[in-house]
Amino acid sequence: MTAYALANLSPQTVLHEEVFVYIERIQSTLDPFGGRFLVHGAPEREVREGEWPGDLVMIAFPSMDDARAWYDSAAYQELIPLRARHIPGDVLLVDGVAPGYDPAATAATLRAASGGTA
Repeated sequence: MTAYALANLSPQTVLHEEVFVYIERIQSTLDPFGGRFLVHGAPEREVREGEWPGDLVMIAFPSMDDARAWYDSAAYQELIPLRARHIPGDVLLVDGVAPGYDPAATAATLRAASGGTA
């Protein structure tokens, strides 16, 4: 099942040289784990609900194991400080849903667990 690395980052207006090095080198850390960018910064976006003050990064991996292995790899761990010293934000790894996922079945399960009927 596809897994994703998601980041909500808050870059400064002027980027530090270390950030450019991070961006130049990140793909080489993703390749061994099948990682690929789906969104990188999202310069053009429409916030339809709430607020989104940062930049969005989405990276897809073949599995959660691949996503974890990438994040924990020595190559990526070496890069993290280059970004983190200059761009604060939140980073998480999440599993996607399986093919054929049925949100109505999820609603039924949640309803039953909450004791609700309506």
